[in-house]
Amino acid sequence: MTSPEAATDPTSASVSDPQHNRVDLSREAADLLRRLTAKHGPLMFHQSGGCCDGSSPMCYPAGEFITGDADVLLAELAVGGVLDPIEFWMSVSQYAYWKHTHLTVDVVKGRGSGFSVEAPEGVRFLIRSRLMSEDELRAFDLL
Repeated sequence: MTSPEAATDPTSASVSDPQHNRVDLSREAADLLRRLTAKHGPLMFHQSGGCCDGSSPMCYPAGEFITGDADVLLAELAVGGVLDPIEFWMSVSQYAYWKHTHLTVDVVKGRGSGFSVEAPEGVRFLIRSRLMSEDELRAFDLL
């Protein structure tokens, strides 16, 4: 795992900041995560830059997708009614492109990848992004 504290490291990311966060959830995504957690137990996300649904975050039972030095932990998402935070990981190569963006995990109708736990529900997770504000960029040592 890439260290979130190493501000000089171009692949570093801050997991938690009391005023700023890199990843949010839409209300629909939070609702779906509550249902999926009830079915599958603790969950995690991984966002890669790969070919198959590469722009869609993949949701797995926590620990089922092995992370390592090629991944950055961007957030530990608190979802009301879910005991364990849901970690949001991104591949280092994808983070290099997206480090200046704020991400919101949302849900849309349609099937995504068969590997992600929401696939049988007839919906898929989707990332909505925006460029970070100057204040956010400063908070994450990106300015």
